[in-house]
Amino acid sequence: MSVIQPLTRVRIAVDCMGGDHGPAATLPACQAFLQSHPAAELLLVGSSQALAPAAGWSRCTLVTASEVVTMDDTIEVALRRKKDSSMRVAIAQLKADGAGSASADACVSAGNTGALMAVARYLLKTLDGIDRPAIATVLPHARNGYTTVLDLGANVDCTPEHLLQFAVMGSALVTAVEGKDDPSVGLLNIGEEAIKGSDTIKQAAELLRAAAAGGHLNFHGNVEGNDIFKGTTDIVVCDGFVGNVLLKTAEGLAGMLSGFIREEFTRNALTKMAALVAMPVLNRFKSRVDPRRYNGAALLGLRGLVFKSHGSADAFAFEQALARAYDAARNRLLERVHDRILETLQAMPNPSPEPARAEAGAT
Repeated sequence: MSVIQPLTRVRIAVDCMGGDHGPAATLPACQAFLQSHPAAELLLVGSSQALAPAAGWSRCTLVTASEVVTMDDTIEVALRRKKDSSMRVAIAQLKADGAGSASADACVSAGNTGALMAVARYLLKTLDGIDRPAIATVLPHARNGYTTVLDLGANVDCTPEHLLQFAVMGSALVTAVEGKDDPSVGLLNIGEEAIKGSDTIKQAAELLRAAAAGGHLNFHGNVEGNDIFKGTTDIVVCDGFVGNVLLKTAEGLAGMLSGFIREEFTRNALTKMAALVAMPVLNRFKSRVDPRRYNGAALLGLRGLVFKSHGSADAFAFEQALARAYDAARNRLLERVHDRILETLQAMPNPSPEPARAEAGAT
């Protein structure tokens, strides 16, 4: 495999209208991001009125779009009726022009997840060797790092071959963003033993072991849900149904812990005094599990880098999504996924046929 050199300049197309807060969150996030990333350029996509505050910003190009995909819009509306939406126009910046170059290296949107996946897949198509794109993000673990988990809702029903593809794409993502040449992969199961799990999981484990034997993956074996937060492996692979439930549960627990801290330390004078001693530790813990710090999920497997921000993201959270897209683009994640897929799947047995129906979920 050839050595992939980082990009010296990264251009990111931003859907400024998507999400619950739209430009009120995305524009301050873009401004803060530009200040901390001097090698970045942004293509801000939205209505001319919404983008007016960004007129004159350095390293910014304003791209007008007349429509917005709302959080309630169906995939059909986003795909067929709103052809000049900020989401679609932003994704289109990743398509190569007649000269073979694209306007942007990555795209970030906080819009409707199902619509984003559908529009991105329609416009960009999937990489050779990839049947379905997957959504990948990171969750914090006890070793002061984080675990990359995929899929998180794009594919409810997966074959063993899909799970193998997810493992290869996740490995490329971790290598690109974290610089780990041989990240470990775990297959999410109801137990570590090889005899446990559904037939799909058992067959996926066989494929992963075969890929590991050929030197294409660092497969650890089966892992359980608590291993994600222990940091047992760098990557955990699962189907989108399980992954989305896992993600929402983790976000809910983080919110519950934050609320518990606020409630317990404002009850009376005694707890307030205890707070003075414990608050620095609790604040560090709260920051550690804050979902906003891990915002920005990659839609892997497309012929372009698309990142999904949480719909409720504030300016701080959206800035984190921009930073993740920047790191992925700078380290040329797209080329890494392509090379790993080509290398791994060429050495594997022919996969089973792709089922007729793919499903897009929501995060």
